[in-house]
This record gives sequence, C-alpha cells and structure tokens, in this order.
Amino acid sequence: MKTSEFEEFIERAVEEYESALIGYAKTFVYDLDRARDVVQDTFIRLCKQDPDKVGEHLRSWLFTVCRNRCLDVLRKDRRIEPIDELRWEKFASNEPAPDQRAEDDDRLANVMRFMDRLPKNQREVILLKFQQGMSYVEIHNVTGLSQGNIGFLIHTGLKRLREWMPLATRN
Repeated sequence: MKTSEFEEFIERAVEEYESALIGYAKTFVYDLDRARDVVQDTFIRLCKQDPDKVGEHLRSWLFTVCRNRCLDVLRKDRRIEPIDELRWEKFASNEPAPDQRAEDDDRLANVMRFMDRLPKNQREVILLKFQQGMSYVEIHNVTGLSQGNIGFLIHTGLKRLREWMPLATRN
C-alpha cells in the first residue's frame, strides 16, 4: 500500500470510529481524557499494523485493541473495578431540538440506571450490540466470548431490563 493510500486508510478509520471508540473506552475508564488517550493509542497501534492484515475486520480490530488497552490501563493503575457508572454518549451529526435532547437524555439516564444493575458481561455485550451496532462475530472478536454465549447474555440482559424497567421508560 502506498503512503498516500495508507494515510487515507488511517484518516478514514479515525473519522469513522474515533467517537464510538471514545464512548466505548469511557465505559471502562470512566474519564473522557483517559478514554481519548486509550483511543489515541489504539490508532497509533493501527498505524503500526499492516492494513492488509486488518483488512475487512477493521471495526472489530479497533474495538478489540481499544478494549485491551483499557484493561491494560486499569491493570496498571490497579483500579480494576466493576463498571458501575456506565454512561452512553450520543455522537450524532444531526443534533435534535433541545427539548427532544433533554427528553432523550432523561430516558437514557433511566435506562442506564437499570443497565447498571446488570452483570458486567451482559452490559458490555448489550452496549456493543445496540450502541455500536456490532454483529455477534464482531462482539466475539472483541470480547472472546462464544457467539452462543453472546446471544444468551444479550437475551438474558434484555429480559431482565424489561422486567425491571417501567413501561414509560421503554418507549
């Protein structure tokens, strides 16, 4: 791959995945600046990687590296703890009206309170599936869990959320 093609490959990857990776990393490290550092390191590792080896699996490769870097950071700081305060961040190009955004933020806060009650592995696969739109194969590549286990965790987690959440929060 020529230098200009490689630069375009990296620029497209950053443009397409940076925001999602920051949101994902923040669920591990609880701090926006630390999440940005992890994502920056993820893209540095991508720059050192042969693009042909990443190939069609760029998305799952990035999320796997990001996840591993988050775990490394937490291990280094000796701060491995359950994900108690997950907060989704919305990265949309078309901003909703302020009143709609406030309503959406309230609904999301309510959902996240219930998500906080789920076991860590259920939260993670639900976030990857519904927040990041990943397939079971991609989630497997990121987490190492079997696809059957991923399906079971998502099913069980969603079932619990439906039981716990008031009907008004679900709409």
